[in-house]
Amino acid sequence: MRTTAAVGTLEGSSVAAPFDAVAETYDRTFTNSGIGVAQRKAVWRELDRTFTAGQRILEINCGSGVDGIHLASRGVTVLACDASPRMIDAARRNASQGGFEGRVEFRVLATEELATLAGREEPARFDGALSNFAGLNCVENLGDVSGTLARLLRPGATALLCFFGRFCLWEFLWYLAQGRPEKGFRRFRGGGVMARLTEGVTLRVHYPSVHTIARALAPNFRLRSLKGIGVAVPPSYLEPWARRFPRTLAFLARADGQLGRCPLIRRIADHVLLTFERRS
Repeated sequence: MRTTAAVGTLEGSSVAAPFDAVAETYDRTFTNSGIGVAQRKAVWRELDRTFTAGQRILEINCGSGVDGIHLASRGVTVLACDASPRMIDAARRNASQGGFEGRVEFRVLATEELATLAGREEPARFDGALSNFAGLNCVENLGDVSGTLARLLRPGATALLCFFGRFCLWEFLWYLAQGRPEKGFRRFRGGGVMARLTEGVTLRVHYPSVHTIARALAPNFRLRSLKGIGVAVPPSYLEPWARRFPRTLAFLARADGQLGRCPLIRRIADHVLLTFERRS
């Protein structure tokens, strides 16, 4: 999938058509890849610490539904949304094949349209929110997302939001070795980067800093913690390398658990997992 070759991993999106184009291949090229499994397990460790059985969680940019299904397996009720109808179809198939049909509600709904839930749902009915693997990097206005989530989450609720990092050391070193340092610094470009998902399909991806993200959500949410996802584990476009050296990847995955919490080091990861608390 060209998603990974162009910008890393994008799970779901605020734009339906682009991710319709890669929905059928997403699990094969990322979810079930060695790097994809390693990075997702690192996120799941935080999910398992944060969300508990009996809670009701809103997932945005749910992609092929793997995270929602994981939460459902632990007794969490999930409303999982994505703008791509084909991604939602894939998510429903995954739920059915895993025996979780009916335990996760999947809905075709773009992030920018989440406000429609506030009209149908009781205010602040959700106990938490999740957005995994950079779906929110495709959103133009994070301030609008903050306001909408504030209406949907109860006071004190936790939002786990996983973004592309502003600077990925692996990415910089990889492209520097190839004599392409400009690609190593692409995440610093103002206005975002046009990413090629597949032939003839592109979308704009933004790389805001942690400070910019926290400021955009600050009226309604307080940043509690930051964890790097993919400090030692490389971006997913290095999957061919990872397949050649599975033991090295396993070692890097173990190291990632420690490095991802180290100040400064955690900010040079492929992704950053931010834990926000809904203000009272």
